[in-house]
Amino acid sequence: MALDHALLVALREQPASGLELAQRFGRSIGFFWSATHQQIYRVLGRMETDGWVRVETVAQRGRPDKKVYDVTPLGATALADWLAEPTPDTPLRSDLAVKLRGASFGEPGAVLDVVRARLVDHHARLDHYRQLMKRDYPAPHSLAGLELDQYLVLRGGILMEETWIAWLTEYLEAHQ
Repeated sequence: MALDHALLVALREQPASGLELAQRFGRSIGFFWSATHQQIYRVLGRMETDGWVRVETVAQRGRPDKKVYDVTPLGATALADWLAEPTPDTPLRSDLAVKLRGASFGEPGAVLDVVRARLVDHHARLDHYRQLMKRDYPAPHSLAGLELDQYLVLRGGILMEETWIAWLTEYLEAHQ
């Protein structure tokens, strides 16, 4: 997936400035696709040149004008075309998995410390996802359209975190 497509999805959800997009990447989209401010602004500029987004300059009181990006019909078509393309299988590419496999070639205790730290991170992320679920989707059975899709992506994040936690816990227990 190119950053272009992640930005198109975010802008179809809601038009935004580059700064607002960067903040949204930090809160939601960034859980599965990350980008720096510089990358976002560079890609937005290219997307504007390609006709995928339009920019509206919004005057602000006491601050510089803000550029708000929105998806054009050409951008909507590009996104729809990409959404319809088959998604290639992406194998597990994890530095951690390689470390676990090679742990016996180094200091096993140091690798176990890495696993423990990652486990803490995954528990924190799972807790965060569950809080979002409780706050934003108290009645998931009544969802449809965009809200249903957003809920199901969050649900997928919960399942992935539960899988990481189970795997890392099993690894630690096997090395006790």
